[in-house]
Amino acid sequence: MRINLLSSFAAGILITTSICGIVYFTDDQTTQKVSAKSSEKVQLTASQMKDKLESEGYVVQTKEELEKTLQAAKSTETKPADTKEKAVIQVVVNVADGMTSIDVANALFQAKLIPDAFKFTQDIEARGLQNALRPGSYTVNSDMSYDQIIATVFTN
Repeated sequence: MRINLLSSFAAGILITTSICGIVYFTDDQTTQKVSAKSSEKVQLTASQMKDKLESEGYVVQTKEELEKTLQAAKSTETKPADTKEKAVIQVVVNVADGMTSIDVANALFQAKLIPDAFKFTQDIEARGLQNALRPGSYTVNSDMSYDQIIATVFTN
């Protein structure tokens, strides 16, 4: 019984494959349509290509036009940077009970008021102000000098 079942399955696959092969090799209509489309090669002139691209919304430039555009963009890019004024950043540092100079340095560094938190902490220790930190709220801004920030937050 097993052999009969296996033989029937194999016969079904053979018949199905034969039908698919006959249909594939005798259907010439699709191959004619595809070959007709691919054999039509139209040569467009440069102006026709440019017009076609512009009608579809593309911007077409020659190399000279591109260079002029890039040079103009570079010249306008540098001009506004010269006229910019530096923005003043004002930060309120809340010193809680138990905070250390390292915590204050990290807060000032995150606010971009000091360039390096580790050096700030070392400077505080060199000045002997690590114990002069008192709880409270202190307002510092980016116009203040390094020494003014230290004098504001650390009381001697």
